[in-house]
Amino acid sequence: MDLNFTAEEQAFREEVRSFVREHLDENIRHKVHNGLHLTKQDHVSWQRALHARGWGAPGWPKEFGGPGWGPVQQYIFDEECAAGGAPRLIPFGLKMVAPVIMAFGNAAQQQRFLPKIASAEEWWCQGYSEPGAGSDLASLRTRARRDGDHYVVNGQKTWNTLGQHADWIFCLVRTDTEVKPQRGISFLLIDMKSPGITVRPIITLDGAHEVNEVWFEDVRVPVENLVGEENQGWTYAKFLLGHERTNIAGIGIAKRELARLKRIAAIERKRGRPLIEDPLFAARLAELEIELMALELTNLRVLSAEAQKRAPGPEASILKIKGTEIQQGITELLVQAVGPYALPFRREALEAGWQDDPIGPSHAVSLAANYLNMRKLSIYGGSNEIQKNIISQRLLGL
Repeated sequence: MDLNFTAEEQAFREEVRSFVREHLDENIRHKVHNGLHLTKQDHVSWQRALHARGWGAPGWPKEFGGPGWGPVQQYIFDEECAAGGAPRLIPFGLKMVAPVIMAFGNAAQQQRFLPKIASAEEWWCQGYSEPGAGSDLASLRTRARRDGDHYVVNGQKTWNTLGQHADWIFCLVRTDTEVKPQRGISFLLIDMKSPGITVRPIITLDGAHEVNEVWFEDVRVPVENLVGEENQGWTYAKFLLGHERTNIAGIGIAKRELARLKRIAAIERKRGRPLIEDPLFAARLAELEIELMALELTNLRVLSAEAQKRAPGPEASILKIKGTEIQQGITELLVQAVGPYALPFRREALEAGWQDDPIGPSHAVSLAANYLNMRKLSIYGGSNEIQKNIISQRLLGL
């Protein structure tokens, strides 16, 4: 395998790097590089800048408004955006529901929803997990009953990320209770402004309002918002989860945070010398970097499969497991690097413009909050234990 980029690919990398340098707001860049809180407007601003350039939907084919990039270009784009301090692209619209609409939606749904996803005109969230139905998603109980030209939806979704900002939610709902659980699920697109929807915040360990629970009480959803066929939603859900687990790997972000870790380890000192020269710390750092390099090769294989119009297979589970473990490992070493200064963080200090003096060095302010937030990675998108079962069944035949 030739891992060298072609001249054309190197030129593309320079094009992306220049665009990020020239068009990314410096305040947003500062927030990303220092682990500070990003607002919805920060994400929307960057998405709209990309959309104006024709890059608003980097993974989409040209017929749906994307640039039609191949897997290597997409990889380069993600890597350069992460390295340049750009916010991650919120995946729920661009990388999760959009591929489902492209593959299984009808022409009217594609024309209605895809352009507004790419332009950041509409913000999406995910309605999958429920109390008692997380990794065992097939046991979901939110019900959609057909009533003429509408479905009437009742139930609860939980761990809903950024739903407080969302205009639309894509939901798995039960439309048939008399069949095998996986056979009675449908995929609905629901307007978050619909009467009967209530969004309640869940405050996480780091003090953030990132996730929510969403309640549906007699919510009427037009039948035209059903994606594909009724009771076939489990097929679409598996297709979507393959894309989600690929995205969770976060190769570019992990590279950026690894570089941040090296900078901090060069500043912090132990017994009078830079921490990065400590043999035990340096060995763990090298181990993480090697694991990240191996993960990157697997990610390129998955992207190649996607370029051939094949949905990610069990390799996506490998990416999900190892990618989340690496990201968690980086946050652990970041906390270790600053020692007790990582502990007494204030949530307010994560906001740009915080004026009070932090306790300890400024680079330590966000590390404890990030460490706590990253504990979730091994659970969402299908817990790592479930992903190991998928690998054993589909790759090893166990």
